[in-house]
Amino acid sequence: MAAMRWAEFEAAAPELAAFGTNGFGEQHLCILGTLAADGWPRISPNEIYFPDGTLLLGMMRNSRKSKDLERDSRITVMTPQCDREAKRGDFKLYGRAVAITDPAVRKRYADTVFEAIDWRPVDPYPLFTIEIERAAYIDFAEHHRMLRWTEGRGCEELLHPDDDPNAGAPSE
Repeated sequence: MAAMRWAEFEAAAPELAAFGTNGFGEQHLCILGTLAADGWPRISPNEIYFPDGTLLLGMMRNSRKSKDLERDSRITVMTPQCDREAKRGDFKLYGRAVAITDPAVRKRYADTVFEAIDWRPVDPYPLFTIEIERAAYIDFAEHHRMLRWTEGRGCEELLHPDDDPNAGAPSE
């Protein structure tokens, strides 16, 4: 299965991508999942920006999460959820981190960060985008929705677990 970058994903699954754009855009934050050197999962908060429609994740030099991605590119990115009621829902991306070395993209990222928080990252620093392989969204509020996307199947609406009459039934 081929993966795609954010702009391609946004064109392929616009409704699903909008949940991500809205959730990440609230504070320019995401929850990042990586694999530590010992194989244990690691979760970390991380800033996320979309200059020129490109999803970019900048990190501190020598941070554990950047070292994780340099060793094993598998990554999960999720919208942060700070509301117990989960009124916005959870959007998740699954894929592989790809280091960004293009000076023009790095400059645009630094300019975008400066515009947002009046601080500019100084090279060298790790900067990644994601080759998206899968995406999902689940909403537990009043409009129960569950969406899943893969390149091969496109965007599918699934039966929400809270609406499944067989949920919790013993399996045979």
